[in-house]
Amino acid sequence: MGRGLVLCFVGLLIFSTSAFAQPQYGFRISFTDKGGTTQSLSNPLGFLSQRAIDRRTKFNIAIDSTDLPVSPAYMDSVLTLTSGKLHMTSKWYNYTVLLLNDSSKILTLQAKPYIKSIEYIAYYQSGLHKPSKNSKTNTGTSGTYQLPLKTTGSAAYYGDSYNQTVLVNGDYLHDIGRKGEGVLIAVLDEGFDAVNTAPAFDSMYNSGRLKDQYNFVQASTNVFTLGLHGTTSLSTMAGNLPGTYVGTAPYADYALYNTEIPGSEQVIEMDNVVAASERADSVGADIITISLGYDRFNLPTNFSLTYADIDGKTTIAAQAANTATSKGILFVASAGNEGGGSWNYILTPGDADSAITVGNVGLDKVPAGNSGYGPNSAGHVKPNVCMSGQPAVVMRNGPNPVFSSGTSSATPQLAGWAACLMQSSKNYTPYQIRKAIEQSAHVYNNPGVQLGYGVPNFHYALQLLGVEEVVTDLNKTNWVNVSPNPVIENLTMQVYGDTNGSLDILVTDVSGRVVHSSGRSITTGVQSIDIKAASWSTGVYFIKARIKDQERVIKVLKL
Repeated sequence: MGRGLVLCFVGLLIFSTSAFAQPQYGFRISFTDKGGTTQSLSNPLGFLSQRAIDRRTKFNIAIDSTDLPVSPAYMDSVLTLTSGKLHMTSKWYNYTVLLLNDSSKILTLQAKPYIKSIEYIAYYQSGLHKPSKNSKTNTGTSGTYQLPLKTTGSAAYYGDSYNQTVLVNGDYLHDIGRKGEGVLIAVLDEGFDAVNTAPAFDSMYNSGRLKDQYNFVQASTNVFTLGLHGTTSLSTMAGNLPGTYVGTAPYADYALYNTEIPGSEQVIEMDNVVAASERADSVGADIITISLGYDRFNLPTNFSLTYADIDGKTTIAAQAANTATSKGILFVASAGNEGGGSWNYILTPGDADSAITVGNVGLDKVPAGNSGYGPNSAGHVKPNVCMSGQPAVVMRNGPNPVFSSGTSSATPQLAGWAACLMQSSKNYTPYQIRKAIEQSAHVYNNPGVQLGYGVPNFHYALQLLGVEEVVTDLNKTNWVNVSPNPVIENLTMQVYGDTNGSLDILVTDVSGRVVHSSGRSITTGVQSIDIKAASWSTGVYFIKARIKDQERVIKVLKL
């Protein structure tokens, strides 16, 4: 679990505190076992959601002791003895992180038979867990925004996201009705300011597709705080303003988790990644995406990593990525923006063996100079692939797209397209999805240290998965198509217009009751129209489309 201090050195970690300051010291406390647990493997619903259990069943993954929660008896004891504040627990690795105002209290745990080790991992002069304002207002201003160096098919429909969409042939997936519907993506990042108010996210937020949220930094449920880094990352997937900006998975479900602590780089942030990954697993996430990465730390300094540590399995963050994958989750990680600098290499957890790690290129497929270099120190190809991020177009808290550069913007784009692949091929494992994406990339046979296997082609990736879906060749005679069918939440109607005109749409159930009615102007060529079906009851519906004297009726099944 890294190179931290073990129990025999705890006696050295005594700090003085003034009567006025309220610092907090972070300790990682590992347990010997899970004795006294109140949960049982025979009743997994006690600690996993049904969705998580279904994912395990689909991939024939056993539920085992790593899924059982940490012993509540041990937790009660360490909290009582130290007077500490709980920051997080890890069931996968059987430990907890506590924050102590009085660091000498950690000595009360010495010689306890259930304690395996204690590691000092964080210090915050003014404390970490403090009440925060509920950020529901639109903060900041729109305009060109440079992310911190941390780590259907027409231009008229996509708006400013068109170029980065067609670069990877992602519009093909959208054209066949694959926009991430039914796939749950967990986003681990810094701040998600304005996601609950900004227009780019209103279709996700107001339709209930934000399925879970937790702030692991401040131990609260308010994720709409701590800045806009997560907001911009999320926008590349969930943004949905047709004609202005459309993300890669505009109909997917999302879980938002704050894990990054602004203003410092400390080991505890990797523990937040562990906690968020475990929560994502428990709620049944299909994909985890993280636009963060770590190499060196302000405190404790002896934890700073070397290239040898970036071997795909040593850091606790890389271990979390690998374990999440073993539970049936596709883990998407940033290569980081350290290329050409003193560190130069990819960051962790982007080094993880099982992660699909994303570098940053321009629209010409040339790597950005600061995109992290591979391979990892074990010699595995990293990054795996690259996406547009030099610059990428993103949304923030305002109504207009802005430019942003870095792997932070490239990484979630891939997660969104992977969700669209999963929607079309739900029985493929994370490894199979990752391999199809890699093999579809443009330099697969000659990978590079910054490009990896190159820039993916998601139409080709779908073919490699053996689930090719042909877009209806629309023309004057065969002029309308609706997908997906059956539908869960949203329909995409494609219409061919031979001249400018008006389109009328009427949707009725089997009793003739109208559930949707709309009209719009169309132009010459093929255009896409979204129809929201989430509120429809299960059953058969008839969609009537009329242009001038032409009329078509298509039957669809709502699940």
